[in-house]
Amino acid sequence: MTERVTLAESLPATSVVRISRATFDPVRFPEVDAASKKTSQYIIPAVRRLPGLLHFYSGVSPKGSMVQVSVWDTDEHAAQLNTLKEMAIDGRRDMEAVGVTFTPIFHYPIDWAWMV
Repeated sequence: MTERVTLAESLPATSVVRISRATFDPVRFPEVDAASKKTSQYIIPAVRRLPGLLHFYSGVSPKGSMVQVSVWDTDEHAAQLNTLKEMAIDGRRDMEAVGVTFTPIFHYPIDWAWMV
């Protein structure tokens, strides 16, 4: 059996987690999953150009929800996604076209972190 090692991740004291969630009819999962992969082709390069990004994860569940979780060095840097054309306009348009409904986005100051 492999032993897990827990390490503390070193993050700036000002780091935040940005959570973007959305829902859709599970019947449309194949369309939503395909659209998510398509949008990643233009969102990833655009987000990579932004200062302050530490981590970015995106997932689509066949049960009708999707999430994007990103970790930023400051709240100000996390807020860049709110006006990034590829995210806020193009990505939203392409995802809404396949029935995705977005919920409000929140930023959370990071209290503690660890990695396995």
